[in-house]
Amino acid sequence: MTTPATQSAKGQLLPGVAAIALWMLVVSLFGVFAVIHHHVPRSTGLFLVLPVSTLIVIGVFGLLRMRRWGWSLVLAGALMVSVWCLFMFRLSHVPQSLVMSLFHLIFFLYLTRTEVRERLR
Repeated sequence: MTTPATQSAKGQLLPGVAAIALWMLVVSLFGVFAVIHHHVPRSTGLFLVLPVSTLIVIGVFGLLRMRRWGWSLVLAGALMVSVWCLFMFRLSHVPQSLVMSLFHLIFFLYLTRTEVRERLR
């Protein structure tokens, strides 16, 4: 049930959502550059990194317009990047991967808040 205060706030962008959208845009662009410069194996990059990065970029522009489909794409992207960084930590034991995984998990949890979901159109 929506209250008059949440109805007037519907469609308004929260600062945290804008920051997460910009961060996810940067992360997806780094993924594309990693594929272009062959830092990711060709088969993995072409069939995993590029489609996920493309969906995240599309989702970011939808999220900045406060659309539900953009929110769901960015939400899924944040969870996928978090799991990927956790997997990379498991393989390489580099602590930076664990920190990135925790950041993306925090972003995922922020996007699932009711205040964020109520503002979506």
